[in-house]
Amino acid sequence: MKKLTLVVVFSMLGTMAFAQWGGEQMSDKPSWKERIFVGGGLGGLSFSSYYDYFAINGLVGYKITQKLAGGVQLQYRYTKYKQYTPDFTANDYGVSPFLRFNFYGPFFLHTEYEYLSYEYPISAQGDKVRKGYNSFMAGGGFFQPIGSKAGFYLMALYNFSYQEAGPGDYTPYNTPFIIRAGVTAGF
Repeated sequence: MKKLTLVVVFSMLGTMAFAQWGGEQMSDKPSWKERIFVGGGLGGLSFSSYYDYFAINGLVGYKITQKLAGGVQLQYRYTKYKQYTPDFTANDYGVSPFLRFNFYGPFFLHTEYEYLSYEYPISAQGDKVRKGYNSFMAGGGFFQPIGSKAGFYLMALYNFSYQEAGPGDYTPYNTPFIIRAGVTAGF
């Protein structure tokens, strides 16, 4: 469980997202095309003798004003646990509507609601359970432009809905703190 959490945390640190929202300026009367941004990327990748893991995500957003943007992110996570016979595979998927507000220079506030449908093993024979997990996350971050339509971001979020797993239960997160970092690049 702790290894899986470390993989999730470090995969979030290494997320490479491609989207065009950040340092570019909008015109005085922007068209809807100027306001739309899209992206996606690799959310994590890990291979070991214990399990294989990868996650991908995609997003679409809308610049409401120069400082406020909203959108939705879709995600998919695949995990193959090798300690079970036969191997146990889990397919998790989720959706996260978000809002982001640039309040001072490169600093922004970020909030999102995440619904994650996740699977976890309940026996050594490969039996599994699917559950839904709701999270309300908020925090802030820093965006450093690299050119006119690209940049680096770092954000820290707190999961206000986090609860520790009880005996015999499992949650997709084992800490309420989430760190994300990545690079955005415009299309």
